[in-house]
Amino acid sequence: MTQLRPVPTEPIEAAIALVTGAGRGIGLATALSLRAAGAKVIAGYYQQPSASLPTEIDQIRMDVTQQNAVDSAAKLIGTKYGALDILVNNAGIVEPIGRFGDLSSEDMANAFDVNVVGTHRVVKAMLPFLKRSRGVIVNAGSGAAFTPLEGWAAYCSSKAALAMLSRVIDLEIGSLGIKTFFLGIPPTDTAMQAKIRSSGINKISEIPQSALNAVEVPASIITWLCSPKAREIEAILVDVRDEIFVKMMK
Repeated sequence: MTQLRPVPTEPIEAAIALVTGAGRGIGLATALSLRAAGAKVIAGYYQQPSASLPTEIDQIRMDVTQQNAVDSAAKLIGTKYGALDILVNNAGIVEPIGRFGDLSSEDMANAFDVNVVGTHRVVKAMLPFLKRSRGVIVNAGSGAAFTPLEGWAAYCSSKAALAMLSRVIDLEIGSLGIKTFFLGIPPTDTAMQAKIRSSGINKISEIPQSALNAVEVPASIITWLCSPKAREIEAILVDVRDEIFVKMMK
């Protein structure tokens, strides 16, 4: 697997951004990247952040499967900022990992509750802000949305549903000036990948940690997609490995 490099980011001064799943991995790196680009950032986390965040980044406990937690985040944004320009839906899970016939329907439902319904829940709560700002939504996706992989019935199918949800969001609210992206993210060095390696269930689990992409790679591209320059991209479904991003890495 070819390792990629972060892309140069465009300035997004004065923008207000919410990142879900920002406690670690790509979400944490994205929160830091957006802040470095000039945005005011609210980091929504399910687990306590694994690294210290700058004091100017607001932190809020945010389980995207719980409506009250999402409503609390919306209240914080409304009270402190009164606006939201950027929404990064990064919260996601790979579990359950296992062969189709061995998975419980309840575990399958949980994957959809986080990866799909959770995104709907957050977008809906933040929509009044995004309508006013004509903002941008970036949904963290995966190539698994389009490629079936053994043992990943829950992850592949829920990410495929998220890709379609992203298209529907654009169809219904794109005319309001809100830009929506679904970003396919290749194997990246995160705690999720550690779980995948330990499962040993498909070819992705065989990728050594040393060959994985750094979290700063997708974080930099998410940040770029949140910049005004990204409005030039007509596509909704994009991927870290797309030519436009690879060219910027050189």
